[in-house]
Amino acid sequence: MIDLNLLPLFRAVAEEANFRAAADRLGVTRSAVSQSIRRLEDSLGVALVTRTTRSVRLTEAGTRLHAELARPLTEMLSALETIGAEDRPRGLLRIAVTSIAEPFLSGPLIARFAEGYPQITLDITVTDAEFDIVAAGFDAGVRLGEVIEQDMIAVPVGGPQREAVVATPAYLAAHGAPEHPRDLVHHRCIGWRPAPNTAPYRWEFVENGVPFDVAVAPQISTNDLRVMLRTALSGGGITFAPVETLQPHIDTGELIPVLEDFLPPFPGFYLFFPQRRNMAPKLRALVDHVRTWK
Repeated sequence: MIDLNLLPLFRAVAEEANFRAAADRLGVTRSAVSQSIRRLEDSLGVALVTRTTRSVRLTEAGTRLHAELARPLTEMLSALETIGAEDRPRGLLRIAVTSIAEPFLSGPLIARFAEGYPQITLDITVTDAEFDIVAAGFDAGVRLGEVIEQDMIAVPVGGPQREAVVATPAYLAAHGAPEHPRDLVHHRCIGWRPAPNTAPYRWEFVENGVPFDVAVAPQISTNDLRVMLRTALSGGGITFAPVETLQPHIDTGELIPVLEDFLPPFPGFYLFFPQRRNMAPKLRALVDHVRTWK
């Protein structure tokens, strides 16, 4: 049985987008608002609000409920039953994915998910900006584990990763192969940067168990792995990228890996999302798909 007294608290949270502001508006404690929202979600069996330490946002079900609250009581009660009974994976699922997450973006994982869940619409934004996915309206994100906020749940995508340093046989024949990462400063390098106003990524290595990086001062910088790859394939210099992106061209001999002894595996990419007691079926479907993907 749904306690209708909880609905004004939900409406305040929806309109204030902040638990404390909603509590102040209603003259109750923040804890009372939080507990009331949780009771309402448990009654309906679906998450209405996504909360992190940084922001509060309505879920798709929460947005629908907020819209229904403006309708007459009899229609609203019918809507509550519909929202609570919704257990099929469906609706819009928005994901923010780093451009280097090859295991997620390569095609098969997304294609098989879409095939298995035809009522889910996937909207994938490829971005290397670091931001609060909840505040930006995303259901989940995919990034390297080292940059994911501590209050998120993270599920591995694709297992451990490894970087590779590569160039064409012609470039290496003309300029020689670097024997140590510090030799890269004498080569024409093709580097990656996440945004125009940020410095190019420093190339990271490990020697005798000790991590270090090299500022290669790339002559060519871009935020697009495809540009890096195509330029390297054209003999434009040495580049540094996840080995999965480069492997097809390594296998054909178009690109030659160098400095492999300095590039051990590291924890890779993760699908991450806020902790929820009542996860939306559409997100649960994606999480289960990623967990079983090989």
